[in-house]
Amino acid sequence: MREERDVRLSDKTTLRLGGRARRIVHAESPEEIASVVRQADSSGVPVLVLGGGSNLVVSDDGFDGVVVTCAFDRVTIARAGEDIVRVTVDAGMNWDALVARAVAEKWCGLECLSGIPGSVGATPMQNVGAYGQEVSDTIVRVRGYDRVERKFVDFSREDCAFSYRSSRFRHDSRFVITQVEFELEESPLGAPILYEELARAFGTSRGAQMGIVYVRDKVIELRRGKGMVLDANDPESVSAGSFFTNPIVRADVVLHVAKVAGVDPPAFPADDGKKKLAAAWLIERAGFKKGEPPGAVGISSKHALALVHRGGGTTRDLLRVARSIRDGVREKFGVDLKPEPVFVGCAL
Repeated sequence: MREERDVRLSDKTTLRLGGRARRIVHAESPEEIASVVRQADSSGVPVLVLGGGSNLVVSDDGFDGVVVTCAFDRVTIARAGEDIVRVTVDAGMNWDALVARAVAEKWCGLECLSGIPGSVGATPMQNVGAYGQEVSDTIVRVRGYDRVERKFVDFSREDCAFSYRSSRFRHDSRFVITQVEFELEESPLGAPILYEELARAFGTSRGAQMGIVYVRDKVIELRRGKGMVLDANDPESVSAGSFFTNPIVRADVVLHVAKVAGVDPPAFPADDGKKKLAAAWLIERAGFKKGEPPGAVGISSKHALALVHRGGGTTRDLLRVARSIRDGVREKFGVDLKPEPVFVGCAL
């Protein structure tokens, strides 16, 4: 394994914010991860497992413990039927590299998740989703190191307790994900298009199927237009992606929002008769504009859900802007926006 000392975590996150880490260990196998974590736990040293740093907000004070990365990215393929493949992937693999390979191999089921930054191991944690697909649609097994029992354990899809942008791993540091297994269908056509914006971009209707390569290209085009694809030449991509999740509310809350706004909000069916509201719509209707406020941190000029670090800022700046948006939406509509990133050493 390789180690670094006294490292700026701002260099490891897509927001380019965060203080220093005392020590970073780049583990080259699941066994090395288990060894590092077990030693740290025995010594009472805090542990932070770092993926791609794309969904992370780190305190300006940094992290006084050991940061562990998964520096292994093997892929194993097995047949599970005539047109079904089981793809087992190490946690350290770049997520979009996996999606690109799936599309090239015509493995259907991940194409709408193109362009999302981060590592494979991080995707089950928040049940990553976009444009009508979620990773839970295709995950059949997650392997992780159990820090309590000190052994590797496997979780079925049902064991993972997936829900909207969440799972059993989301707020529980007991398990360190080391491997994810997907079940994908071999097909040149992508899964039926379920997301209205994507259907409109193709000039078709929901439920239509398009070539898997075209779906990936269109999704990346849409994400790039929102600053949601990491690009060294695009300052709008210096963010943690969507900062807030779309709130799921009761039907009477939707009626209240419509009454306050004077127009029906975008609302989509959710579980238990509830509705999912568009957080970006709420933010803009509450008076927050794209590209504002000026300064080191503000709302992206491309998408109201992204908070962009323009340079020279701090995590405190970011939290101040985020709190202003959260409180403004709550005051205007009575709706609580929940943050999507993981917070380290700080809180919203």
